Amino acid sequence: MSFCILTCLSVKAQARLISFPIRRSPTGERGSSTNVEIKLVVDWHIIPVIVLISFLGLTMPLSRASGILLHPTSFPSPFGIGDLGQEAYNFVNFLKDSGQKIWQVLPLGPTGPDNSPYQAYSAMAGNPLLISPDKLKDKGLLSEEDISNIPEFPKDQVDFDLVAQLKGTLLKTAYQNFQKEASEEELETFKELCASKAFWLDDYAFYMALKEAHEGASWHTWDEDIANRQPAALTEWQQRLADEIQYHKFVQFQFFQQWDELKNYANQQGIEIFGDLPIYVSHDSADVWGHPEIFSLDSETNEASLMAGVPPDYFSETGQLWGNPVYQWDKLEQNNFLWWVQRIQSMLDTVDLIRIDHFRGLAAYWAVPQGETTAINGEWVTAPGKTFFNTIKEKLGTLPIIAEDLGIITPDVEELRDKFEFPGMKILHFAFDSGSDNPYLPYNYNSANWVVYTGTHDNNTTVGWFNKRSPEEQERVYRFLGSSWGNGIHWDLIRLAMSSVAYMAIFPLQDILGLGEEAIMNQPGVPDGNWDWRYQSGMLTSEASDRLKEVTDIYGRTLKNQED
Repeated sequence: MSFCILTCLSVKAQARLISFPIRRSPTGERGSSTNVEIKLVVDWHIIPVIVLISFLGLTMPLSRASGILLHPTSFPSPFGIGDLGQEAYNFVNFLKDSGQKIWQVLPLGPTGPDNSPYQAYSAMAGNPLLISPDKLKDKGLLSEEDISNIPEFPKDQVDFDLVAQLKGTLLKTAYQNFQKEASEEELETFKELCASKAFWLDDYAFYMALKEAHEGASWHTWDEDIANRQPAALTEWQQRLADEIQYHKFVQFQFFQQWDELKNYANQQGIEIFGDLPIYVSHDSADVWGHPEIFSLDSETNEASLMAGVPPDYFSETGQLWGNPVYQWDKLEQNNFLWWVQRIQSMLDTVDLIRIDHFRGLAAYWAVPQGETTAINGEWVTAPGKTFFNTIKEKLGTLPIIAEDLGIITPDVEELRDKFEFPGMKILHFAFDSGSDNPYLPYNYNSANWVVYTGTHDNNTTVGWFNKRSPEEQERVYRFLGSSWGNGIHWDLIRLAMSSVAYMAIFPLQDILGLGEEAIMNQPGVPDGNWDWRYQSGMLTSEASDRLKEVTDIYGRTLKNQED
């Protein structure tokens, strides 16, 4: 694994010589050790020193870790959807008390009509629905009266339409108050954020204002001049929508202030945020409208001329047709992958680790011609993955990337993953329905460079998965386990993942809580009822925390503070 491992040390007063045993790569023999001495010169303050090793061409031994997968929309909240308020901090505290090091989230972008985090209006913006009204009130942007008369929301699900209406009203009120009452310091901070994120924020705010002016329609249906970004049309619409554009910038200002505060708190507790980067972006997005030259689009209609998806397989006779436009990689390469560099840099400002969803699309991708209604008539097209990652490394350094390498994985995908030493993924739900050579069985993990899951957001919960298995299939699981821990199948699989050689183990919160299929986050191929699951206040019990910490301790994954 080649990305930087962060080692926090408490140091005092004078220079100190610190020696680490480190695996040398790629110039030394793989697996061999050497000692590297790093001289730290500090002042008289006690400070955390971040030691970055990988720039020397060295990789440190992997530190065992574990964590929980939970999207912020799933927090309890009186406002109908989880947000970045107090319940988020309560969850971070639960992670710390349970000995966890990782909080994995789904993509944080502004979602479209299907509410999927993987189909956002921007690859870099934050979701306005995650903004906490309580925190806006604490800043004086909302009054107690503003947040007192709210609808009665379901407690275990998100009603996205109702939430969007409420949050939209509250954010407009907060914006009006900001315009009237913001201090010079606040205005300057706002101005600085807008400048620092201008490379995506200008297009995004303009795009959202234009969508509202066109009653939510996608950009390819607008008048030709503005759809094709003709300079005169851009100027005219910018003048006409100046206040609306500023509003959307204000919303992003509030999102990133709240998110940065939460992330800083999590990092202070020793928790890293594990983010998710979808390889493709929605056709209905500021990214495609703002950078049409890097996407495969029909020159006359602006619709996707080549669409992303996956071919037919065991699970689907017609494959999966996602509809996103695929990239014109030749155009991206001519510009040194600038848009991708900016995208990844933006994400690194937001999270600590990055999972690249559909990683295989960076080795070769399935491209389906315009007009097709299934993915059958597509073809594999080679992508410049090695050149891409070499450029990213040159521009941004060695990155904390995890490869989502599930599905149809061919040798070229494995070669790309392994060349850059990106950890791959293992799913225990997939481990028990073939022979002893099943690659998801823990004894077949060929190194520690894996992230093991019980299941992911696209799977049933472990309890739901097990209950749907026949008695013979259930028995197959128990034969492998040898015995049960006695606290339910979910804890048996959590324990199995924890005990594996994989350096990181991640569990959906639903598995920690022992919930059934009623708590599924997403069912691929099912159009409705996804992404809306929420847990209720009181579910994060000390019993669950203590049990998780116990099994984390047993298998050497507990968060431990290093003291001088």
